[in-house]
Amino acid sequence: MKNSMGSSVILTIFGESHGNGIGAVLDGLAPGIEVDEEFIRSQLSLRRPVGAISTPRKEQDNFVIESGVFNGKTTGTPICIVIPNENTRSADYGELRSKARPGHADYTAYCKYHGFEDYRGGGHFSGRITAGIVAAGAIAISALRKKNIYIGTHIKRLAGVSDRDFGDYASDISLLSKAEFAVLDSTAGEKMKDRILDAKSLGDSVGGVLETAVTGLPSGVGEPWFDGAENILSRALFAVPAVKGVEFGCGFALSDMTGSEANDPFYTENGVTATLTNNNGGINGGITNGMPVIFRCAVKPTPTIHKPQKTVDFIKNENVTLTAGGRHDPCIVHRARVVIDSITAIALCDMLCGRFGTDWLGE
Repeated sequence: MKNSMGSSVILTIFGESHGNGIGAVLDGLAPGIEVDEEFIRSQLSLRRPVGAISTPRKEQDNFVIESGVFNGKTTGTPICIVIPNENTRSADYGELRSKARPGHADYTAYCKYHGFEDYRGGGHFSGRITAGIVAAGAIAISALRKKNIYIGTHIKRLAGVSDRDFGDYASDISLLSKAEFAVLDSTAGEKMKDRILDAKSLGDSVGGVLETAVTGLPSGVGEPWFDGAENILSRALFAVPAVKGVEFGCGFALSDMTGSEANDPFYTENGVTATLTNNNGGINGGITNGMPVIFRCAVKPTPTIHKPQKTVDFIKNENVTLTAGGRHDPCIVHRARVVIDSITAIALCDMLCGRFGTDWLGE
């Protein structure tokens, strides 16, 4: 289905950046899962702009749960969450009706929808749409935590500055869960912020790499070949705007290793099977092996920048130069991490319900 993902637990998103509102429908979650609206609000706050390193556009994200929740728990029917758009400035986008922003979906949307698309603020292709994913994802995260499954994402690298690696997963994920700027090394975090401000002062933007750890997943989740854990997670992760690469475990670095270096030796202790290393990121043959699932997402620089760029007027068929106006992020990496957590949680709920049954998360 267009604008939907999942088999057992299905997410559908809707809305445009400058329309009346945006939102999500989450269908297939078991009845009886607790829905904490305060937690949803706190998750949405992690996606909102942060000071000078983000867009000046401020949205309160005052969501309304229209269906699927009664007396604070899921009913088992579709959960519909609507978030009004309250701070739009559509006049900023008049020039972009026909001038394609390099790196953005303006031209491809025009080709697909024959000029009927809502182009204001990027329309349906805007990062604004991810607020619905975060709201729905908060419910999925809560359900997973009841099963002792935890997700944490940090900014592994940004504009050439690197954060430290995961250490103790439990304490690191706890730290990241409330961090406004999700790094494990605060000194590295300040350097990253300086790089963002440097790019902003030049009218430019920067990207980075987000690294995610998932702990507590049971072994045996995922299907071989086409519905493997990596397949389903990758499909979800590539739905996040600006994600242009995904790797699991050591990823592309495995290609430079020998088999003896890349393989993760197994051992057993107190009846539990584990591996001494985790180069394969907790997945073998598309199926989880009980180790933490580790993956990284490459996030490209924000395509809308305030520097002159060569492009085309695709209605007049003319070569032009565009200097974009409007309110835009010089970097979206720090805002995208909660979106990664959220879309990961929804994809995991789908896989787990496919493995253990749709009522498993509510048991």
